[in-house]
Amino acid sequence: MGEIKLMKGNEALSEAMIRAGCDAYFGYPITPQSEVLEYLAREATNRTGMVILQAESEVAAINMIYGAAGCGKRVMTTSSSPGISLMQEGLSYIASAELPCVLANVNRGGPGLGTIQPAQGDYNQAVKGGGHGDYQLLVLAPCSVQEMVDFVKLGFELAEKYRGPVMILTDGAIGQMMEKVELFDQMPRKTDVPDWATTGRKKGQDRTYITSLFIEPEVMEKVNLKLQAKYKQMRETEVRYQTLNLDDAEYIFTGYGLGARICMKAMEIGREKGYKIGMIRPITLFPFPVDLYASIAPKVKAILDVELNAGQMVQDVILSTMGKTRVEFYGRMGGIIPEPEEILEYFEKQIIGGAK
Repeated sequence: MGEIKLMKGNEALSEAMIRAGCDAYFGYPITPQSEVLEYLAREATNRTGMVILQAESEVAAINMIYGAAGCGKRVMTTSSSPGISLMQEGLSYIASAELPCVLANVNRGGPGLGTIQPAQGDYNQAVKGGGHGDYQLLVLAPCSVQEMVDFVKLGFELAEKYRGPVMILTDGAIGQMMEKVELFDQMPRKTDVPDWATTGRKKGQDRTYITSLFIEPEVMEKVNLKLQAKYKQMRETEVRYQTLNLDDAEYIFTGYGLGARICMKAMEIGREKGYKIGMIRPITLFPFPVDLYASIAPKVKAILDVELNAGQMVQDVILSTMGKTRVEFYGRMGGIIPEPEEILEYFEKQIIGGAK
């Protein structure tokens, strides 16, 4: 068993970066994730030699990630909604150049500068490719402080496996809450250099080029086809989800991250009242668990999707179920977190009552 601690989500994420052998972090403070930079500045350098730098902006930070990743280093950044928006151009470059890195979005309410309260309005930006071009991020959605730890380690493994950026899409509530976590043991920083990295030409060695600029359309298409082949492999092998009470379920509650936590409690209350409710929580938002929803849809009367937004993941749920069951949505926006009782009340009025 690893070390057990009571930690805030943002600090657990930061500690996981250190223990995962991260070489460098480049970021810029923005609420509700500013503790990440503060924790790393206090803890990281003396323990592992990890480079910690507050960039002059999020635009600068993502381009520093681009450069360090191009040298074969294990690198990560974090931000919150408006800051992630500023990183989109750089993320598209990193995806095209096929460089591994991890970033976390501690989502806050928007649009605009919005509020510092937790929200889930960045789903479409994360899973549909927020920048330009035909690229995807592999997106992990934690629903606990423990998963903030686990998904840093997993994120680096997946980024290096597929040579591309991985996003941890979380929110201000999980970033700020405190829970017991089990930390994995310290991993050494890697000393081996990937053969694709730009580390300076050595005698007898071919030049290494990293770029996202491909002027010839035939070359650009080949790059795109290579990327699409990787995304296809992700869809086939990297889908992750959690299910509860599906065996006898007549209804399904679904949500991700903080929304899933609320759904779980609403499901428990509903079962106490005699409703046969099951639960699906996507852990990977891309690749999305399409086959799971498709298989459950003909077996249930309705699916209720709960999000802290105007309805974003629900579009993927609807597409996955292919019209074989009723799909309803309940959401709150602007940083308001729904109560489990509120969700169950909606379920009883709109789904149970609506079916009569």
